[in-house]
Order: sequence, then structure tokens, then C-alpha cells
Amino acid sequence: MAAKTGKQPNGPGHVPEDPLLWPFAAARLAMDAWFGWLDRAPAEQGDSSLPWTTPSSVALELATMRLRDCTRTGAGQPALVCAPYALHRALIADFAPGHSVVQSLQNGGIDRIYLADWRSATPEMRYLSIDSYLADLNVAIDEIGAPVDLVGLCQGGWLSLLYAARFPAKVRRLVLVGAPVDLSTESALSRLARNAPEMVYDQLVARGGGNVSGEEMLRVWSKAPSREDIVTALQRELFGEEGAALLARFERWNAETLNLPGAYYLEIINWIFRENRIASGQFTALGRVIDLKHVKAPVFLLAGLDDDVVPAAQALATAGLLGTPPAFIAAASEPSNHLGLFMGARTHAHAWPRIAGWLRGDLSGVLARSA
Repeated sequence: MAAKTGKQPNGPGHVPEDPLLWPFAAARLAMDAWFGWLDRAPAEQGDSSLPWTTPSSVALELATMRLRDCTRTGAGQPALVCAPYALHRALIADFAPGHSVVQSLQNGGIDRIYLADWRSATPEMRYLSIDSYLADLNVAIDEIGAPVDLVGLCQGGWLSLLYAARFPAKVRRLVLVGAPVDLSTESALSRLARNAPEMVYDQLVARGGGNVSGEEMLRVWSKAPSREDIVTALQRELFGEEGAALLARFERWNAETLNLPGAYYLEIINWIFRENRIASGQFTALGRVIDLKHVKAPVFLLAGLDDDVVPAAQALATAGLLGTPPAFIAAASEPSNHLGLFMGARTHAHAWPRIAGWLRGDLSGVLARSA
């Protein structure tokens, strides 16, 4: 499914075109076409051909990810950016100068930054579960050295929150950006997840050879993002050579998709988006029932006022589920759609410097900025 970033109607039969809605759009397409488009197992996908914006090295190779080390110095508090594991690669967090979460944090004085670069699922990965990703995240954090500051983007947000609740001593501060947590708050994600029969998702995985294929989704969802869509996501006009280069880079990024393991995908659909287990206190992670009240670390919530994927009300409602005292919860809303929270020039000019300052601030600074 190609990226579509403007507001979309939500009438019957509509399939949202935002790239992070792709698993649910896949289910709707499957119901409409009865899986005629998934007649073969997904092909394996290689590494991205796009260069990273920020210089990095691979600190650790794990089954689920490459841990990228973007640090400029070995000293200081480490931050780990947990990119969303959805249709697109982790380059969403390091897209281009002026459009990079990693760069904005560095410019804000965060010198030790790591990035979870999720792997595209191969057939051997089809049985990996949410626990598999939490376990590897734990290994990565032990490699970095706990406690870390966790920065969770979209679906990387609920994963970061689960981790912080499961291992509270290993997370110093937590940033959740456009993160779907309480799906009782109405959104396109929750509507699509509820409306499709459970068997649709099971059949989708079965017909994909045990995985859900990003390549197939992109091929079936043939409408390419328009120039206006990309302008909206990047929050800037695309003039001249620089604009043309950004436009081409976005189109290439959009075309390079990831597969998801079938087991992981079905757990997300059923446990998080259909049953709302995280918010209701019924999610079991690595052998323990997760209680979000165990999260007492300072938290920063960032929401997009024009976000149709994770509406601002949903993104900010997470505050009421946590054990963090209200004085230690900072929140901000930006005039941004979903992709713009991670890639938008205005968001990087305004919100991300504030997040970097909040991460660097002492207790009195946190209190002042959250007042």
C-alpha cells in the first residue's frame, strides 16, 4: 500500500491509505477479493538501497533487528529510538536532514542514540511473537547499558510502553509519539480491526506462507503517493534540486517494504487492536501480566492534531493509564498528520527540540516544562 497522508473519508468500504494502516487495509482487501491477489508466498527482501542520514554502525545483530549505533560520544545518557515495525523500514526515523528523529535529538544535545532497525520477516521468522521482539529489545538495552531513554514511534510506542512496564528499572524516561495504546478511543485503526472477522486475518497469514507480505500490499495498493501527499508528510514545499531529491527519496522509501511474521501480526490484531489488552491490564509479556501503573518513569506524549491513524485524543489518553505522577507527564500536540510526527519539517523544528530538552532536563526542568 502506498503512502497517503491527507485526511480520508471513513465511510463503509473505505480502506485508509496511510502506510501504517496497511495490515487492516490488507484485511479489507482480502474480504473484497477473497485473497485472489495472494497466490504465492512472499519473497524475501534485502536491505534498503537508501543510505542513512545519520552516520551509524551496527552494534548488534539479532533475529528481529539490527541495533544501530548513532552515538557521537561514549559518555552520557543513552536513548534508544524504537521505530514502528509496520510496512516501512526504520529509515522513517532518520529520513533526511531536517526530517530525522535521530538528527533532531542529536541537535538537541542527545549524544548517545541507538535505533532499532527491524528486519523484514523471512519464512524462518513466521512464528516470532511480540515476546520475541520484547526479548530482543531487552538484549539490545542490556548491550547499550540500562537504564535507557526509550523513544517509541507509533507501533514502536506500544512496544516501548510494554517494555517499560515489564522492566521498569531499565527505562529512565519514555517518549511516546503517535502511539496507539487505548483502542477504546475511536480511531481508523480500531474500527478496521473490529469490523473484519478474525478468520480474515488468519487466512491472510496462511496465504502469505506464514508471514504478511509488505511487497504484496504495495503491489495491490497501486496508487502512488501524490506530490501533495508527500508535501503534507514532509511539511515543506518541494522546489528545486533539493525538493526533487526529497521527492525521489520518499518514493523510494515508500516502495521498500517489510514483511511481518504471521504470529506477531495476529497477536497485534487480536490482543491489541481487537481486545485492547494493554489498556485493560490483560496483556501478558514475557510471562508476566502487564500493569501500566508499574510505569512510573517520566513520560512525554506527542500527538498530531490532524492524525487520522492515532487521533490526538487517543495518543494523549495514555497518560491516565500510567503510574507516572501527573507532574512528570509532559504532553504536546502539533498541527501534523501521522507521518508528519516523524518526518515533518515543522514538527522537527518545534516538537523534537522540546523532546530533546526534556530528555536532558533535570527534575526541576521536567516540572517546569510540564506545568
